[in-house]
Amino acid sequence: MHKIAFQFGPLTIHWYGVMVALGFLAGLWTASRRAPREGIHPERILDLGPWLIVGAIVGSRLLFVISYWDPYFAREPWYEIFMIQRGGLVFYGGLIGSFAAGIFYIRWKKLPFLKVADVMAPSIALGHAFGRIGCLMNGCCYGKPTQCFLAVHFPADHETGGAGVHPTEIYESVLNALLYLGLAWMFRRKKFDGQVFALYLMLYAVLRGTVECFRGDYSSLILGWITQGQIASVVTFALGVVLWRLASRNPGMPTPVKP
Repeated sequence: MHKIAFQFGPLTIHWYGVMVALGFLAGLWTASRRAPREGIHPERILDLGPWLIVGAIVGSRLLFVISYWDPYFAREPWYEIFMIQRGGLVFYGGLIGSFAAGIFYIRWKKLPFLKVADVMAPSIALGHAFGRIGCLMNGCCYGKPTQCFLAVHFPADHETGGAGVHPTEIYESVLNALLYLGLAWMFRRKKFDGQVFALYLMLYAVLRGTVECFRGDYSSLILGWITQGQIASVVTFALGVVLWRLASRNPGMPTPVKP
């Protein structure tokens, strides 16, 4: 656990922010390389990037503040809400925020939604893999206590007290990297527009719901047995199924749009 990457005088750069930034850059670059296969100019994807970044940050921070208001923000100055460099972003909130911003951009530029979604889907998983390493460096999203040989130990002043815990950040990072490879492979073999994005929603929901079983950073469980992330995973999986069914009704591959 090393929160601070480096300092320039009074300016402190945190590893969390560095890894999130690297995730966005890697995601946008790989998506721009994939775009021409759908007849979309790479610059359209790069131009979409700032919209997705703003939407993801706003959405992920907003959901974190709502979810953890009492333990983290209720007794702190209001400006703590904006201190995202210290961590505190919820992925599902970021997915919702970037989705909303992406729809706005896609409608504005009159781009084919499902094609763009398929182009972006593998890169979302890749960017998330980088982001979870940032979580590890920041000491958030940690796991339950374990005697497993994979256990990691945070400093004694960490919430875990230095006890061995599941490296859930690493679990999810590795699984997201594998998901990226699988979706990138599927992208070149898809049967209909929307297939790759729908598959991402379903597979990530399963991935996240499974990793949540090992998470230890929740102060309480909903109904005493389920986490917020698992509820979001159920909803995400259902949305993926619905999208798959609707998109597969038109299996013919449309003529690619002009860049």
